[in-house]
Amino acid sequence: MNSLGNSMLLSLLLFTIGQPAMADSAGDIIMVQDPYVRAVPPGQPNSASFMSLHNPDEQGHVLIGASSPAAEVAELHTHTMEGGMMRMRKVEKVDLPGGDRVSLEPGGLHVMMIGLKQKLVPGEKVPLTLLFEDGSQLKVDAPVRKLQMRMKQGEHKGMMH
Repeated sequence: MNSLGNSMLLSLLLFTIGQPAMADSAGDIIMVQDPYVRAVPPGQPNSASFMSLHNPDEQGHVLIGASSPAAEVAELHTHTMEGGMMRMRKVEKVDLPGGDRVSLEPGGLHVMMIGLKQKLVPGEKVPLTLLFEDGSQLKVDAPVRKLQMRMKQGEHKGMMH
């Protein structure tokens, strides 16, 4: 190779090395902790999935949807207080700020699974795919958990102490 070719090759090599690496996609960066799907009684057509989403990246990301072969539709939902009543409504996105954690939990943000196509048996796992603003996806296997009922004050009458 002549000296012009060598200098062009060296320039190209230095240019390539100096370029920042392509940023990883949200699906590669976001970490899911403690995912689960709520078990529901037979015949119940809908359920919900909950989890904690950690974004260790400096850049914020956005969860824009979900899907699962266990349901006809999976939507992002939240609960809001309207006129003294707790109401559930669909949300278009869930912001995942850089360096922060967002919880999808009962009474708050969650993935609503509408039109269940299978029984949700405690201990079995349900595949979920989380969809992000950059077009990336993250596949999650969420175990089915039985709903834990909490007793309210005053409901323990008649129980032995």
